Amino acid sequence: MDLLGSIMNAMDKPPSLTEKEKILKKKRKEEFERRQTEEKEKLQRFKDRVEAKLISHFKDPKNVMLKFEPMDQICRSIVHELAESCGLLSYAFGTDGVDRYVRIYSKEHPPCEDEIAARRKGEPWNEEIRRQLMEKRHQAELEIHGTKRKSEKFTPNSNYKDKYAHIIGQDAALEAARKTETNKSYGFVPSENKKDMRSIEQTMADIRAKKRQKLEKTNLQDDSSDVPSN
Repeated sequence: MDLLGSIMNAMDKPPSLTEKEKILKKKRKEEFERRQTEEKEKLQRFKDRVEAKLISHFKDPKNVMLKFEPMDQICRSIVHELAESCGLLSYAFGTDGVDRYVRIYSKEHPPCEDEIAARRKGEPWNEEIRRQLMEKRHQAELEIHGTKRKSEKFTPNSNYKDKYAHIIGQDAALEAARKTETNKSYGFVPSENKKDMRSIEQTMADIRAKKRQKLEKTNLQDDSSDVPSN
């Protein structure tokens, strides 16, 4: 006998179940299987009811929406699956575990984005709210377009000189519209002569030359004052 076999033989064997314990274990297993079967049958009945309700409700073209009561996640998944198989649209709203429910819509009349957003926020939604929201958006668009039109450059439909020529005459209209020019002389000196046409470098050089002349003149005066008189 090898070492492993001797160790296994030396270990205590698990206690064998008594007849009472075997019966109790069997009952628990049967109870679990029974509950599973009941749950499956319950979900199947729920599925059959929902499917029949969807077919019956949307058979009438006037019916475009169907709301279900709040339900758990498993039931909601069944409703979504059935809606898809029937060619319908399904949306869930509300808080999970509190009041989450499913709404079914026909594909010909899907909910707008505003309705989906409102219901997800838990806000009310009806035809009157939809109409008011559309009017507000239309008014906002008109205000935006009006602002754009005001900002555009105004272009007259006609020439104002031609429009008033019959009142003030063609010559007067042309004279009034003539482009004005600046006076070319001020006083007795032409304006062109008053402009300094020199460059900056030339101007600085002239300033330095004047300073030298002034300095030389001052030095000559000082020298003449130092010469003694006879």
